[in-house]
Amino acid sequence: MIKPWKRVSSKPVADYRIFSLRADTCLNPRTGQEHDFYVFDAVNWVNVVAITPSQELVMVEQYRHGSNTVELEIPGGMMDPGEQDPLKGAERELREETGYSGQPARLLGKVWSNPAIMSNLTYTVLIESCVPAHGLELDPGEDLATRLVPVSQINQLLADGVIAHSLVVAALCHFDLWRRGLKLLK
Repeated sequence: MIKPWKRVSSKPVADYRIFSLRADTCLNPRTGQEHDFYVFDAVNWVNVVAITPSQELVMVEQYRHGSNTVELEIPGGMMDPGEQDPLKGAERELREETGYSGQPARLLGKVWSNPAIMSNLTYTVLIESCVPAHGLELDPGEDLATRLVPVSQINQLLADGVIAHSLVVAALCHFDLWRRGLKLLK
């Protein structure tokens, strides 16, 4: 049976605007040997599955610096400092990035963003009956274009690799499970 590793020590390495890096020394429970690991600490994130009354998914296109690509994604981002409720964070992100709002937000699921090296969660939130209701409130480092995509096309876009952001793929998996009645809303 796999056991958790005991953290022997932890020290901060660097602190950046959107994450901090720490070095942990941990004890392997199988061998008793110490190993060093680096962990990114970041605030939790939200991804928004926003559906219009005509069954279109509110999506955004944006340039991603890590991959040097323009990606088709669902709205989302970091929860603001002090923001504890992923539902409120999702409503805010949807409003800021697309100008849309809708029915009260509901939690579809959550995943560890990348448990190998990151300590944060990414929440998937469903908001239905979305309509344009506000102007955009983009951050200075954002440049987004809103796209409406029929829900019926989402699985093909995933299969074709058009939607390739891993956390968006995970969010759309939660959405697909919910649509099939295999996942309950929380």
